[in-house]
Amino acid sequence: MFNVLRMSLLAVAAGSSAGVAANTLTVQVNDAAGKPLADTVVVAEPESGVALPKFLRPGEIEQRGLKFIPLVSVIQTGSQMSFPNNDKVKHHIYSFSPAKKFDQKLYSGVAAAPQVFDKAGTVVLGCNIHDRMVAYVKVVDSPFFAKTDGAGVAKIALPAGGKYTVSAWHYQQSAPAADQGVLDKGDSALAFKLTLKPPVADTDQGY
Repeated sequence: MFNVLRMSLLAVAAGSSAGVAANTLTVQVNDAAGKPLADTVVVAEPESGVALPKFLRPGEIEQRGLKFIPLVSVIQTGSQMSFPNNDKVKHHIYSFSPAKKFDQKLYSGVAAAPQVFDKAGTVVLGCNIHDRMVAYVKVVDSPFFAKTDGAGVAKIALPAGGKYTVSAWHYQQSAPAADQGVLDKGDSALAFKLTLKPPVADTDQGY
C-alpha cells in the first residue's frame, strides 16, 4: 500500500488567477535505517472533485542484458508502454496483475505491440523464459508524479494552491511508515521513511 500524507499547498505568489504559478515539491525517501531509496514512486493527487488533466506520455521498458530496464516505471492511466527487446535472445513477457493482464509471445527487436495501461494499480512484469527477469509499473490517475533518484529524491511540479494527497511506494515495501513532513510557502519539502522486506538471497547460477 501507499504511504500517505495529506496536505494543503499554498500559492507561491499572490495576484490574478490569470498568472500561472507552481510549487516544486521535493520529497526525500529513506529506508528504516536512513539509507536513501531509489526507484520509489511519489504521487501527488489533487483533492476529490478536481478534474485531473491528462498528460499521456508513452513509456518504454527495454530488455537488455537479460533484464528489464528500468526496473520501476510510473505512468498515468491511459498511457502506452513499449517493450523493445535489445537482447540477442528472444523473450516472452507477461503480466498476471489485475491492473493489466497481457501476454507477449516470443519475440525479438521491436516486434511486441505497445500495451495501453488503462487501470490504476501495480503491474508486475515477468519473462516466461527467464524467471529472474522482473519489472514493476505503477499506473496512477494523477499526472503529478516522479520517481526517486539514487539519492532518494523526487521532485514534482505542482500547480499553486489546492489540496493534495502525497503518496510514496517502493516495490520492496513491507509496511507503511508514519506520516511526516512540513508544508510552507514556496518550494515544499517532505520526507518518508519506508520499511522494506528482508533481502532474499540470490542463489541463481546463471542461465
